[in-house]
Formats: sequence, structure tokens, C-alpha cells
Amino acid sequence: MMNALKSLVQWKGSIPQGGLLDFVLKVILALIVYFIGTKLIGWFCKKLRKQLMKFGSDEATKSFLLSGIKIGMHLILILTIAGNLGVDKTSVAALVGSAGVAISLALQGGLSNFAGGLIIMFLRPFSVGDYIIENGEKTEGTVQKIELYYTTLMTIDSRRIVIPNSVLTNDSITNVTAMEKRRLEIKVGISYESDLLLAKQILRELIEKDPELLEREETQVFVDELGDSAVILGLRAWVKTEEFWNTKWRMNEQIKLEFDKRGIQIPYPQMDVHMHH
Repeated sequence: MMNALKSLVQWKGSIPQGGLLDFVLKVILALIVYFIGTKLIGWFCKKLRKQLMKFGSDEATKSFLLSGIKIGMHLILILTIAGNLGVDKTSVAALVGSAGVAISLALQGGLSNFAGGLIIMFLRPFSVGDYIIENGEKTEGTVQKIELYYTTLMTIDSRRIVIPNSVLTNDSITNVTAMEKRRLEIKVGISYESDLLLAKQILRELIEKDPELLEREETQVFVDELGDSAVILGLRAWVKTEEFWNTKWRMNEQIKLEFDKRGIQIPYPQMDVHMHH
């Protein structure tokens, strides 16, 4: 590629200066140089990514650093092409400065996103691979990429969500996978006519039988509330973070099946109406 660039520069030098043809040829040459330059930038970033992997850099650091380098190299490439087209370098610098001020005023949100990206990189509230919940809009998913301005999440149903970094730094975030274990809490209502002690016994038995619940951790079965139409029971146990949802869904199903089998009623909201004549 470098030999091709040298050949293009030598060919440009042989073109007679001045006139429309000269300008058109310069533009064509600039497009070719831009195309080759972008390919070189892509090749360089791939090589740099491999080197960062050898040094053990995590995915978040690699994505953030590479996106910044790529933007900087593209800016240098564009300025170089502008200079080769005959644009005065002082004018280019003034133009870039003015454009920078105008863009910064017009895109204040972009600057806050950039600042948010720096905060995420230095404070590390989450990393690539973590499952997070953005508590403002209740957006959640596995962190796929952390870049200069945006963080990309992948949801459990394979939707890709791109969130501005300023949103993540201006609101609270729940990092679900920050710890190896997570407390499972399930609440279920039973009718007032049902056997309360039997229902609590069933919940204890299900906790003991489930293979994913951590045996050495504290478990609880309790009466949480005396509701309008049901007695609300609760259970608490600990499970590995990656098994949380599968365990919760399985336990919900087992509770319903065991309650049905042993005569424990799960009531639905109802209202008794008494008419007086």
C-alpha cells in the first residue's frame, strides 16, 4: 500500500498545474488516498488490538482506546488530504478550530457522552461482559462494547441497544453480575383457608431439593403480609448469579405444582358483594 501511495504522489507531480483538469485529478487522487488511508487505519487498529490482547488488556479498555485512535487517525488523514489539495495549512487549522467550537456548542450532549466514557473507563462501574440495568429507563442487557460516546448492550432476546455514556453516568446502574452469587426472593399468596404451616413446609422442601440453591447459605421462609384476599408467603435463598433466572422460573413452577397437589390454594383478587333488602 505504501508503494501505491508513493506512485500516486509521483503521478500527481507529473500533472500540469492549473485548470479544471488539474483540480479534477487532485480530487480523484484525494479520494484514492482516502480509500487507501482508511484501509491502512483499519489494518493498524487490528494489529494494535492483537498487541493489546497480548498485554492482557480487557475488552472495555481495548474498545475505548481503539475508537479514540481511529477517530484521531481519520482526522489526520483528512487534514493531510486537504493540504495536498492546495488548502493552506493555516486556513485548515483555523477552519478546524472554528468547526471545533461550533460543533462543541451544537453537540454539548456529545461532549457529555465523551466525559461519561472517560468516567466509565476510570471508575469501572461495569465492564464488557457484565449484565447491567440502567435504572432510569429500565434498560438492561449484557455489555458488549464500551466506546468513546456510547455503550452497547445485548438483551436476552438478541436486541442490540446503544446507550449514550452520559445516560449511564447520570443515573444509577445495577450491575447484576458484579458478584458471584445473588439472593433469590419469591413471594406467593395463599388463601386464608389454606394450611399455613403446610405451605411453609412445602417451600422449605422445595428449597432443600433444588440443585442450584447454595446449601451453605442462609435460607428463609416467612409470612410477608396479611393481604386483603391472601396470606403472602416469601422465601429467600442464595444462588449463583448465572443461574438466577433459570432457578427463579423453575421454583415458581414447582411451587404452583406442589401447592395444587397438596391442596394449597393460590387465590386471585376478588370482591364479595353483600346486598341488603
